[in-house]
Amino acid sequence: MLEFYKYHGAGNDFILIDNRDRVFDKNDTENIKLLCHRHFGIGADGIILLENHPDYNFEMIFINNDGSIGSMCGNGGRCIVHFADRILGIVGDPNNIEFKAVDGEHKAIIGGNEVKLKMQDITDISTRNDLPFLSSGTTPHNIVFVEDIENYPVLEEGRKIRYSDPEGMNTNFVEEKDGIFYVRTYERGVEYETMACGTGATCVAIFAHHKGMLKENVCHIKMPGGDLKIEFIVNEETGNYENIWLSGPAVCVFKGKMK
Repeated sequence: MLEFYKYHGAGNDFILIDNRDRVFDKNDTENIKLLCHRHFGIGADGIILLENHPDYNFEMIFINNDGSIGSMCGNGGRCIVHFADRILGIVGDPNNIEFKAVDGEHKAIIGGNEVKLKMQDITDISTRNDLPFLSSGTTPHNIVFVEDIENYPVLEEGRKIRYSDPEGMNTNFVEEKDGIFYVRTYERGVEYETMACGTGATCVAIFAHHKGMLKENVCHIKMPGGDLKIEFIVNEETGNYENIWLSGPAVCVFKGKMK
């Protein structure tokens, strides 16, 4: 029997497993699909494995719920930090956490149930699929500004954009109201709308500032599953967005055992 923990970060939910002994088979696609299935399994947007790394507190391996190895997941990164500190007790200083993910090194700070995660710099804001395009770490995002976001057909429109792109695209649908950005995201790998998306929220914040819609260097994002905050600085010489921090809740829902 293998122990697991169910987590969510603003409703973006994951199965977390301590895989330092390499007991979980990350190549067993059918088992991963079953575990993530919301009717026949535990139910999750993905599985996150914590493994040893010689130079960091740990390494994060993110697997989409379709069994494919995922790109960087911001909310998942915040959840695994909470897991490493509060459940496993392996990080030492909660104000100086460093771990390795698919897109490189990340730093994190934990306080209560809120985790701040340092994201990779964003150096390119361009167009793809005739829409604004940004990538947070290894995760590509299109951005679409809409009206009446609560009733917008995110699943239908997001699926069109995702499958029209050769590599597959995450799409964030955004409406700004009184300085707050309301965001709903269609995620590849999940192939559905998720309750929140950390890399998506990051890309929305940076693009909003780039277009002059956001005047401050902090952005408040409301997603269906909860609130996220993104803070950053702009390098005046290069125009690059640096020192980007994603903050929000990371909650352990329950633990259990699987065969």
